[in-house]
Amino acid sequence: MAAIKNLILNPRILLLLAILAGAIVALNPHPFAKGVVVESVVSNSSAELNGVTPGLLIYSINGQTISDKADFEKFLSTLGPNQTIQLETNKGRYVFISEEELGFSVKPAPKSNLKQGIDLVGGARVLLKPEQELTSQQVVDLVAIIQKRLNTFGLQDVSVKSVSDFSGQTYILVEMAGTTQTQAAKLISQQGKFEAKIGNESVFAGSDIKQVCRSAECAGVRACNQVSDGWACEFQFKVDISPEAASKHAAITSKLGTIFVNGKSYLEKKLDLYLDDELVDSLYISSDLKGVEATSFVIEGSGVGKSEELAMKAALDNMKTLQTILITGSLPVKLEIVKVDTISAALGEAFFKTAMLALIAAIFVVGIIIFLRYRKPAIAGSIFLTSMSEIVIILGMAALIKWNLDLPSIAGLLAAVGTGVDAQIIITDELLTGKEEFGGWKERVKRALAIIFGSFATLAAAMIPLWAIGATMLKGFAIVTIIGAAIGVFITRPAYSVIAEYLIKSERKEI
Repeated sequence: MAAIKNLILNPRILLLLAILAGAIVALNPHPFAKGVVVESVVSNSSAELNGVTPGLLIYSINGQTISDKADFEKFLSTLGPNQTIQLETNKGRYVFISEEELGFSVKPAPKSNLKQGIDLVGGARVLLKPEQELTSQQVVDLVAIIQKRLNTFGLQDVSVKSVSDFSGQTYILVEMAGTTQTQAAKLISQQGKFEAKIGNESVFAGSDIKQVCRSAECAGVRACNQVSDGWACEFQFKVDISPEAASKHAAITSKLGTIFVNGKSYLEKKLDLYLDDELVDSLYISSDLKGVEATSFVIEGSGVGKSEELAMKAALDNMKTLQTILITGSLPVKLEIVKVDTISAALGEAFFKTAMLALIAAIFVVGIIIFLRYRKPAIAGSIFLTSMSEIVIILGMAALIKWNLDLPSIAGLLAAVGTGVDAQIIITDELLTGKEEFGGWKERVKRALAIIFGSFATLAAAMIPLWAIGATMLKGFAIVTIIGAAIGVFITRPAYSVIAEYLIKSERKEI
């Protein structure tokens, strides 16, 4: 009993148990969680206007329990327009009137704090290349603006970061988990340089816009008409500009004459709206605004489609994109889309199941081989449990730093487990070697740990260049491999050496 007590109270074992407990807390596993989480909300929708935001956990809709995404889709199949919707969520009750669509998308309730990458849950990955060399501050600004754009657009699970290749070329990598929206990909690639001109004179730019209306009272689709090849719908929304821009408007319009169009009086020149130096619309200016310091303007645009419904959706999407650009501001440089990868949610789920099966199979096969190698169940079981604890600690660390677990990360997890088992075999072989020939227990453990540390240093040196490059497919593998190996060297393998020493001494009746 005294030997077992000494084993449990050994500082190496206590450190392992403390770190393991911390990892479990960081993971916060709740495998039986029910409900769905709001993933994104349509701008200007009834749901958004009534407070529905990304991240809400929905338990029921109109009294119907929503246990998973299948329940949610079943409810959607019965949804009609102008229907009262009552959501019961983790933040209370939300009530609104539905439109043609519910106004938001959902994803399954998370089973832990571990974030999964788009390889495992589906989504879109967009690689963007700046058209000119950037300073470090411009890179920071670029990442911040794109992040803000996507959040304003209504997306929640978004990762935006700068990466580089071997030549030093900087790229912007955007990962949008759970969505394959092409509209979002288009949004992040637009520079968003907005300017309003009367003739050749600039009246106001995007930086002069102080507020953009997004509520139904001053924004939305106003009219739809049939055209030769389908339908066209017009949208409009109000913007407020700065007093300086209003003064400029007054000075420019005071010099203009008036014309009559369909019996109405307008100024002789239109207000031309440019986005990324391309004319997007030309608006008549009422003659009543001549020489007036107007601080509010109505921005108009349109959307077309084969049917009225498609045209209305296109108009709303175009309005939402323009509103988002005006709210978040222009990018410091133009961006070129180098590559867009999309993975469906079903394919991502299949990847995840396959990867987990591979991980579990690898651990069990290794356990069987170790048992056949030593013919000692206690030793094989200790190696197995140590490897499992190493996996839990790595996953807990990933949850703590909010690292997205993707396929390369799982490959790194397998590599870390493999190196961990190698190290434990080295420790076991050293301890099983004859005492007289190779020294005492402490010397043999010390010799084994020295070999293991040297192996770790070599592995880390090989992985650091992959980490530093910043290429995502390599970075995830490198980070998890280094973290896993470090956890093994400093936490799990020293603890295993104590356990192995106890087991071997017990077998030899030395304690």
